[in-house]
Amino acid sequence: MATIITNSKEKPSGFWDIWNMSFGFFGIQFGWALQMANMSPIFEYLGSKPDEIPMLWLAAPLSGLIIQPIIGYMSDRTWTPLGRRKPYFLIGAILASTILILMPNAGSLWMAAGLLWILDASINVSMEPFRAFIADMLPEKAQTRGYSMQTVFIGAGAVIASCLPWIFTHVVGIIDENKAGVIPMSVRLSFYIGAIAFLGAVLWTVYSTKEHPPQDMEKFLAEKNTASAKGFFENIISSTKEIFHLVFNMPKVMRQISLVQFFTWPGLFLMWFYFGTAVAHDVLGATDTKSALYKEGTEWGGICFGFYSLVTFIFAFFLPMISKNIGRKWTHALCLTIGAFGLISVGFIHDKYALFFPMTCVGIAWASILSMPYSMLVKHIPSENRGLYVGVFNFFIVLPEILAALFFGWVMNHILHENRVSAVMLGGGFLLFAALLATFIHDEKQE
Repeated sequence: MATIITNSKEKPSGFWDIWNMSFGFFGIQFGWALQMANMSPIFEYLGSKPDEIPMLWLAAPLSGLIIQPIIGYMSDRTWTPLGRRKPYFLIGAILASTILILMPNAGSLWMAAGLLWILDASINVSMEPFRAFIADMLPEKAQTRGYSMQTVFIGAGAVIASCLPWIFTHVVGIIDENKAGVIPMSVRLSFYIGAIAFLGAVLWTVYSTKEHPPQDMEKFLAEKNTASAKGFFENIISSTKEIFHLVFNMPKVMRQISLVQFFTWPGLFLMWFYFGTAVAHDVLGATDTKSALYKEGTEWGGICFGFYSLVTFIFAFFLPMISKNIGRKWTHALCLTIGAFGLISVGFIHDKYALFFPMTCVGIAWASILSMPYSMLVKHIPSENRGLYVGVFNFFIVLPEILAALFFGWVMNHILHENRVSAVMLGGGFLLFAALLATFIHDEKQE
């Protein structure tokens, strides 16, 4: 099986090289942030109850569970005139931008849930190869800087996307009628802009960054022709066997980091599921989803998401320096702990401006979550299967979300009694446990 590699001396690692190869994540995160900040309110606008929201989010993790390892495996074995990973960026961006236009025009709850499924699948097609792309394109010593630059763009995209509905209402002056079952115009316009930003940012990376061809093109083509000569089902069977073999023989450090991920992401999911509506219901006191106060609360939730993304944007510049001094695993454990206390503190806050404190803590944790696990991971996995392993690594993001979607509705209904703030605080408990697990990572390949 071919390994597409480049001579490390030829790998670009200057500031603008890293900027260009990372810029596509600005658009990808624009799409993610619109989804995270607005889908639960959209579901409630269309009539969902709090205990139904986790199940409506089930589309997102299921698509990631299926698509990410497949796209990773395929991109490891792809070479086109456009490159190795870039064809996947582009296809995913076109599909996601189309769904971003359709989503805010959904006329029913289940139509919105179906569009979310397609949107999340499309974003995954773009996002998964981007993680491997950085490791492909940069020498090892520059990879932490590369993932930190991705985090910078993730923060920048999320700041703008999360704040757009508030901006359209309070700066531009868009007035909504607050009708039942109608998604506000401020939200619809935000999704339209997101479609343009997503496709435009990915196109920038596609056309500004050149991927290197295989060093041994003749060998690569010979192996490709051998695979093409096999029957369709024979290729499927052999590929599936290889994927399972690699999964069950993943490096030890990957298993350790994956366990940290497994307990990190439920904390984030519970925040995304319930924080925006918690601000409306529990901080501002709105009781009717058709009221202006409810709309104000969900928009303020978007402002809070934008604020933590701004913190992420700023803090990402300091992560390489911090990790160099105390190590990647201790940096990650510290940041997760800070984020945990931030989410737990939401239960003691009754003023909307005071929510900037927990969001500062979440922003610090989010910066680390987006970079440190990948920075540790890529140094311990073989380059020829990097895309696949990154896809498998993301199992441990989507599996806990699937569990939350399937079972947390019952917890919300019978134990938390639909208290959205309690759900957010429970998310802080998950982050704290993940921080403890991070201290046991055996990351011997420190910078």
